[in-house]
Amino acid sequence: MEQEQLLALLQKMTLEEKIGQMVQLTPTFFSEDGEITGPMLEMGLNFEQLNSIGTVLGTHTKEEVINIQKNYLAQSRLKIPLMFMADVIHGYETIFPIPLAMASSFNPELVEKMAHLSAKEASAAGIHVTFSPMADLVRDARWGRVLESNGEDSYLSSKMTESYVKGYQGEGLINKQNIAACVKHFVGYGESQGGKDYNTVDISDVVLFQDHLPSFKAAIDAGAKLVMSSFNIVRGVPVTANRYLLTDVLRDKLNFEGIVISDWAAISELVQHRVADSKYSASKKAFEAGVEIDMMTDFYLHALPELVKSGEISEQKIDETVMRILELKNELGLFEDPYRGLMDQLSYEEDLRVESRSIATETLVLLKNQESILPIKPTDKIGLAGSKVNSRDTLGAWSWLGKIDESISIAEAFKDSELIIDVAEQIVDFDRFQTVDKVIIAVGETGSEAGEAASKTNLKLTLQDIETIKQIHQWNQNIILVVYAGRPLDLTDVEPFAKAILYAWFPGSQAGNAIVDVLTGRVNPSAKLAMSLPRSVGQMPLHYNHYSTGRPFNENNPTIRYMSRYLDVIEGPLYSFGHGLNYSEIELSAAEIINGVDSLTINYTLTNHSDIDGQEVVQLYIRDCTSEVVRPVRELKHFEKVSVDAHSTYQGSFDVQLVDLAYVHSDLTRYVDSGTFELFLGFDSYAPKLGEWEYKG
Repeated sequence: MEQEQLLALLQKMTLEEKIGQMVQLTPTFFSEDGEITGPMLEMGLNFEQLNSIGTVLGTHTKEEVINIQKNYLAQSRLKIPLMFMADVIHGYETIFPIPLAMASSFNPELVEKMAHLSAKEASAAGIHVTFSPMADLVRDARWGRVLESNGEDSYLSSKMTESYVKGYQGEGLINKQNIAACVKHFVGYGESQGGKDYNTVDISDVVLFQDHLPSFKAAIDAGAKLVMSSFNIVRGVPVTANRYLLTDVLRDKLNFEGIVISDWAAISELVQHRVADSKYSASKKAFEAGVEIDMMTDFYLHALPELVKSGEISEQKIDETVMRILELKNELGLFEDPYRGLMDQLSYEEDLRVESRSIATETLVLLKNQESILPIKPTDKIGLAGSKVNSRDTLGAWSWLGKIDESISIAEAFKDSELIIDVAEQIVDFDRFQTVDKVIIAVGETGSEAGEAASKTNLKLTLQDIETIKQIHQWNQNIILVVYAGRPLDLTDVEPFAKAILYAWFPGSQAGNAIVDVLTGRVNPSAKLAMSLPRSVGQMPLHYNHYSTGRPFNENNPTIRYMSRYLDVIEGPLYSFGHGLNYSEIELSAAEIINGVDSLTINYTLTNHSDIDGQEVVQLYIRDCTSEVVRPVRELKHFEKVSVDAHSTYQGSFDVQLVDLAYVHSDLTRYVDSGTFELFLGFDSYAPKLGEWEYKG
């Protein structure tokens, strides 16, 4: 449809029909037989209002989408098609690893591939928009929603959010296998105090602009069509009513031109926040702030018409909002084909299980491998134990259409493995494990323990898991620990008892097969932690790039009392951001800095001394030695995941530009200062110092 036709359509719409486009409801409101449903009664909706609704949230099947769209169009006066949205977070029916695991791949291309596959499967079920990626920066593992994030580093998160958008949206939405991306939650949600969901956020503007906005900017620059506002407050005002953030920052500074949608019932929660006292005041504040679609309340539907008629809200502003919604529907091709190919192709036949398995292997982090106990040899006799060894609860949160009973457990995968000579089943008498060569113990969280509304104050394994590990260790010290989790856990109670630790996160539908692929060496692990593992929950929030302090911890004299440290725990994480092992022996064998006037180049050489082809993630960190505002102790500025064949070398390079050295100053402008910059190159956030560069400005 041409722009002139969209304008003509807008002019035909009544005020109520325009506002209907700004409301999103679930499928339960749309009865096939035309009956007034319970949800309609609860919200006080009549059929005229229902037949003007613009978008639907959370359909399950293509048949459901076809029926709702067909019935809706039969009743709608102007025949404006519905737009269908869903939480396609790490897969639709085929579940891939959780986003925090995907970030641990340090492979943006892999993330883009996963998002593309998810879009193909979701679009075949009638989905037009996904509420992904989540760009929230996270540092507190108590918060359950770290599972949906890209971890603790804003640079890594920026690269990953960009890849999600590219994967979902492809070369354009005219391709019916692509879906629109909605980046969330704008902004600061990851700083919820105490790691408690829906809680207060209080951050400085410098931290907001320096740490939290870059990931959203990356998604917006990649073309994300929607942004979802967050539940939290910033500057004392809930984001849903925060004009400074949704207009001044999002629209004016980040140049976002798409649609802003609220989170679930967030506009009504302005009353709970006590910044509004009615549907009318809440709707007025949210709309004037910049929220354009009201998810799952009747506030806009009932309040905005009166606010326009009373002159408190401009109908021209309503028109601008509705035009953006119509333009996205048009970009999706819904006016020409309201079913977006569903009538032509009613099924999606591609089997994504192989892809799910392959992708999962690249997200499993090998934390520890003493005595090269891994990979398992074909002659090894293996014992299996632990609360998760037979579990199919491997999908993680936001896998609402994934089928747990079809996921693969570790025990099932080992039974199908041709490399294992003998598999000892889980047994009660742990002394029997003295007869096997190695014991694989699978432990960790359940799927309900991480995700939205799953905040925790205890990050340790269960007492049962801890006791199992300690008891088995009495009979067999060759323990290989596999940990399922949606967040960084405190493994200090069990780490000394394991010779190897594989941090599996929630790997998805093919979890068991992917884990066995890595344990047996079919796949050489290559993932790195996207979020530090703590020594204690008391360290939260924990991140490698913390800001400098006037009394920093002294590693050379750690007993000094009056410095920034804890008395009862070793300083730093148990396993740091960027850490992850492989089965090869890859060494950073040479590196040099080539200085330029306004840039520099770092050349490096990797040498694989082993018989095993492997991958390594080379990481470049920078520290600004003098700055106007306090800066992080070091920051990731570049990384590269490279393959190095057995007994061969790889030569790579990083180009460091002025933009890499720029930072947010006290006036919230970003630029680079002249001065000295220290460079660190290696395989984790503790990379050794490579040298310095003097920028003279």
